Amino acid sequence: MILFSLKEYDYLAKRIADYLKIPVGTIEERIFPDGEIYHRVEQNVLGQHVILVGGTHNDLCTLNLYDLGYGIVKAGARSLTLVIPYFGYSTMERSVKEGEIVKAKTRAKILSAIPEPPEGNKVLLLDLHSEGIPHYFGEHITATHLYAKPVIIQAIQEISEGKDYILASTDAGRAKWVASIANDLGVEAAFVYKSRQSGSETKITGVNADVENKTVIIYDDMIRTGGSLLQAANAYLEHGAKEIFAVATHLILPNNSLEKLCNANTIKIICATNSHPKSTQLHSDFLRVYDVSFIFAKFLMNYFQIKG
Repeated sequence: MILFSLKEYDYLAKRIADYLKIPVGTIEERIFPDGEIYHRVEQNVLGQHVILVGGTHNDLCTLNLYDLGYGIVKAGARSLTLVIPYFGYSTMERSVKEGEIVKAKTRAKILSAIPEPPEGNKVLLLDLHSEGIPHYFGEHITATHLYAKPVIIQAIQEISEGKDYILASTDAGRAKWVASIANDLGVEAAFVYKSRQSGSETKITGVNADVENKTVIIYDDMIRTGGSLLQAANAYLEHGAKEIFAVATHLILPNNSLEKLCNANTIKIICATNSHPKSTQLHSDFLRVYDVSFIFAKFLMNYFQIKG
């Protein structure tokens, strides 16, 4: 077996390889003057099970993932497993308005077009925004949805130690996930009610649980700009919450989003995982980053029957 990665995910790939005790291959990458990208897989993959770690957090990385996967299979790989810690098109998993493009489906179809090696293609996905996304992949690739629940629970337990807390969501749409984690932790779950004011604006109209004088830990699958998170945090505070913490799987936070969250003085600490490359730049006293490499490594060890 051998593992490769897009350069953006080298940090996670090395940890997965360490767990599996397999070598990390190298990929030569150059950019021509016209912007064309040159790739060369530097190790022989003939007859090997190959793991390729990469994200679809932008279109270029998605295309690079396809190119490298295609090249690895054509070079004679025995099997190919794509590890995608962050699937970046999951908010466009369905069309609402006429003419909208379902990008989650079109990107899944691109990756499904990688040729099939003798022992098949597989893709591993983590904490998807929509449970239906694995079904967008084609018949010749097996998509598996993994969950970061062990990491999320660890983060919640560390920030809640000794506190009387409620696990909450940013909206009713995430209530199922929050209820599942709350049940494992033996705590009460809460969510907010929202009404849509316009195509881009929502208003919180209520909270379903008594949060007065309690610590509230908000869980969401992803934090992008943090707008929804702040809106929910303010709602819980208005209903008497003593303090607010937040936990998420995927952390995007473009531009000055983190600064805005910090300066709002609404949330005491945010915990998230390193599923997105941006997370490696953000660790601080305000934002704690947890590693998810063992989630993928554990699955791969079981799947390929690797002894620890």
